[in-house]
Amino acid sequence: MPVQLLKIIKGKSETPLPSHLLKEDLKHLQEGFDHTNKYLQGIITHFYSLTKLGDGTDFFKVVLQDLDNLCSQINSINILIYGKMAQDCAKVIRNGDTVIVAGFKLAKSPTAKEDGRHGCHLEVSEEAGSAIYIYTKPGRKAASEPASVSVAPKYVYTPLNHLKDGTIVNLYGVVKFFKPPYISKGTDYCSVVTLVDPSNVKLTCTLFSGNLDSLPKIYKVGDIVRFHRVKISEYNGQMQGITSGGFASLTFDGTVGAPVIPRTSSKVYTFMDEDQKTIEELRVWAASNLSISGPAAKLSDVQPMLFFDLTCQLVGKAKVDGSSFLLKVWDGTKCSYPTWKVPVEARDLEGEKVVLHQLRNLTVDILVYDNHVQLAKSLKIGSFLRIYSIHSKQASADGEEVSKIEFHLHGGTCYGRGIGVLPESNPDVKELKAFLESVDLTGSQNMESMSSLELDGTFNNVTDLESHLQRCQQLSVTVLTDHQDLNNTELKTILNSTAPQQYRIRAKLRTYKPQKLCQSVKLHCSKCNSLLEVPDGDDFDLILQGSRVTAPNPELHNTSWYDSVMWTTQDQKQRKIAIHFVKHDEMLQQPEDTLLMIEGGTLKEVWKLTKRFKCVIPVRSTEEDLELLDLSAPFLLQGNIKYYGCKQCSTPKPIKNLSSIAAEQRPSWEPTEIAQVLGIEPLQYVFIMKFTLVDGTGALNAYLFDYEKFFHIPASEILTNNFLQQKMEMTMNTLCPPGRKLDDLPWLECFIRSYNVRDATKHQVYYQIFDTTVAEDVV
Repeated sequence: MPVQLLKIIKGKSETPLPSHLLKEDLKHLQEGFDHTNKYLQGIITHFYSLTKLGDGTDFFKVVLQDLDNLCSQINSINILIYGKMAQDCAKVIRNGDTVIVAGFKLAKSPTAKEDGRHGCHLEVSEEAGSAIYIYTKPGRKAASEPASVSVAPKYVYTPLNHLKDGTIVNLYGVVKFFKPPYISKGTDYCSVVTLVDPSNVKLTCTLFSGNLDSLPKIYKVGDIVRFHRVKISEYNGQMQGITSGGFASLTFDGTVGAPVIPRTSSKVYTFMDEDQKTIEELRVWAASNLSISGPAAKLSDVQPMLFFDLTCQLVGKAKVDGSSFLLKVWDGTKCSYPTWKVPVEARDLEGEKVVLHQLRNLTVDILVYDNHVQLAKSLKIGSFLRIYSIHSKQASADGEEVSKIEFHLHGGTCYGRGIGVLPESNPDVKELKAFLESVDLTGSQNMESMSSLELDGTFNNVTDLESHLQRCQQLSVTVLTDHQDLNNTELKTILNSTAPQQYRIRAKLRTYKPQKLCQSVKLHCSKCNSLLEVPDGDDFDLILQGSRVTAPNPELHNTSWYDSVMWTTQDQKQRKIAIHFVKHDEMLQQPEDTLLMIEGGTLKEVWKLTKRFKCVIPVRSTEEDLELLDLSAPFLLQGNIKYYGCKQCSTPKPIKNLSSIAAEQRPSWEPTEIAQVLGIEPLQYVFIMKFTLVDGTGALNAYLFDYEKFFHIPASEILTNNFLQQKMEMTMNTLCPPGRKLDDLPWLECFIRSYNVRDATKHQVYYQIFDTTVAEDVV
């Protein structure tokens, strides 16, 4: 049978595998090799729905993780199953199953860069003679039963102070800060969580998933999480975590003495005695070392001008306009201040009218904005919520003597703003339900009310609503960093004015170019003001290939300021490679403090060196000295950044000038200092974008020229950092949300300057954004 269930009896398979099959390691899988008598074993971490291809062939895709290489950067692979075998597997395979695949074909995976899995995938089918063995314990009969794993894998957990760049790890941590899941882009959800542990090191994880339920179910600071398969990357000297293939999580209440019950949507997970012990130890540590706020506020305790978390029940909801949504909630207590009721038409208000009428003096209206609207729309009446960072404001409408308190959940995710749905098993929900059932509703119904309006009529003060929304509208998604004394100027006025001048504007971003954000990064020379495209890796590779024509000159090795090593590769080309390590006080330094120069290296070898050493400079030999390569290549590599020089403005000096930096008391090896002693005019990475701004009076194109202030992202790092690319894309989706009508777009507050550009035939006025940055809420 192509698909077989193998029973595990006393830790061993009841039916042995065919004797000719040999186990293959995931890291040894390569195209072009014979895998006829090989098998791959692992655990299923994800599977997709059974579907049909264009020709009608059944197709089923699963993700297999290699348990022998859990700490490897790539430890999972896609398996594509075709035909009847796809049907059979779809009926029985579940997450957590231990599976063996034999008779597979290996092919290049087109999704490797996106999903972070192996560069190849396995293709299997009955026609190809493939076989799939699924291990199970006795008693498994149908696919609807819980999955079973042959042997619970032994996981290794890494303390936060031992994390290393580029690794995939398992870890435990206590939640110090978190952002509830929110829509990041397209259909993906994102959650941000900052963890600490007894090592007193902090780790911020950004977690993405198309399935909301697969993200950690964190309800409050102090919760404890267990993450499996988190990818670690270093940014600005800080370690960060991001989801990788097969990511899984468990969340636990962090209260000492509370039941140790994991929160997870997965039906299959391992939890051993050691895990129980770890949870209890972290609880005790957090209780004495982590500042954990008390219970969420009650409505009866709320004062004006506060930001607070509220645990409550949803009794009504309604759309207000394109960027705001109303939630009617209660927690059994009455706010001690008069509260503002959001005017909506009765037919637009969802919820049981009898309940709304009964609770009319105990409910409050919370207006939620922008990115929270989509989640608010999906909430079920009667569900229990924890709403984070609600803003209580005191305001009075025109003509009203008594001010009222208003509740707003502003857009963005700053300070953990968001909405969480709590299950009825949550201890806080159980406590709230018991309290709500004890509330005496008869007393509240004798108070002054607006029941006739809520039940039967339509609010007539729509104008009041519009004016109020304009008054309490969410702050601009951009922030001014200077010139606060300037007043706003309409775009129509600017377009009819002469240049040069400076203006403060309030407008909406209708469109921007380039749409492919990676194309916005250019290289700029501040001396000659030229703009260049960033060369791709292929250009650099060709230059390195050309430099290998000249062999290293042994007479230039081992000078007073650097030591040299040279060797010959063992391949057919027998390529000579030389590396020169710059010394300090006649001694070699630690790798993280060392600048080295390389001759004869490949692109792959150069990048490998940058991961270990502080700076790498590609060079070649002449008769008298080492020299830089053509300035089409980077003159320096540091981390993931390639530093280029301007061909027009640079006058390269001898490499030996670097010895002056090496002689300093503490050589910093800063790129600007290296460029100066080598006679290089450095090119700077810069964002160049064109924003089309509108404000109802006109439209103008304003150019953004920014190194890192506007996006809070260095242009020099964006091309090599997937996390920053996602962050920038999320930012632009907030500034200019796709698919939104113009009226629903957020406002931008900007400074722009006008300037003249003249040539022999024409004169044009251009506009540039300056002293403006994206608001913290957005980033």
